[in-house]
Amino acid sequence: MSASAVNTELEAEMMARIASGERGDALDGLVERYSGPLFGLGMRLLGDRGMAEELVQDSFVRIWRSAPSYDAARGSVRTFVYTIARRAATDLQRRKQRIPMPVELSADDQPFGIKAEVADEFDRLVDSIEVRAGLDSLSSPHRQVLELRYDGGLTQREISERLDVPVGTVKTRTYHALRALREELEGRGLDV
Repeated sequence: MSASAVNTELEAEMMARIASGERGDALDGLVERYSGPLFGLGMRLLGDRGMAEELVQDSFVRIWRSAPSYDAARGSVRTFVYTIARRAATDLQRRKQRIPMPVELSADDQPFGIKAEVADEFDRLVDSIEVRAGLDSLSSPHRQVLELRYDGGLTQREISERLDVPVGTVKTRTYHALRALREELEGRGLDV
C-alpha cells in the first residue's frame, strides 16, 4: 500500500473518530496536518494575517461540526477540508468587504457571491496544492527530475549533467515519475 493510501486511510479514520464525538487526538491530528496549508491559503485569498488565522480557526470549527456528513466515497478528507475552507474564506471575504449578498446573482457571480475569476483562482490554487502534495508523495529521484525539468526549466541533458547520471536514466525517471504523479493526482480526484 502506498504512503498516500495509508495517509488517506488515516485521515478518513480521524474524520470517523471526530464524527463519533472525539475531540482530542483525531482533531489535533487534522489541525497538525492542515493548519499550515490553510493559513497559507488564507493569506493568498484574504491577504491579511488576522483573516488567515480566522480562516484556519473557522475552518476547523466547521470541520468538527460537519464531520458526521463526511463521506469517503464522495472524496478525500483533503477535498472535504479545502471545500470547507473555501466556504469559510468566502464568508470571511464577504464580511471583510461588508458587501451584502446580492438578491439576484449576475452571470459573473458564483453561488457564494464571489466573482468567477476569484473562484477560478481558488480552484487553481487548490489544484496547485494537490499537485505539490502529489509531487511530495513521489520518490526523491522521481520528484527531483520533475522539479528540475518543470520548476527549473532544465533540459534532459542539463538534468543529466546536474545529477551526474546518463540521459537515458533521466528519461526513464521522468517517464515513471509522470506516470506515478498522474496516478497520485487521479487518486486525489484531479482530472489529468
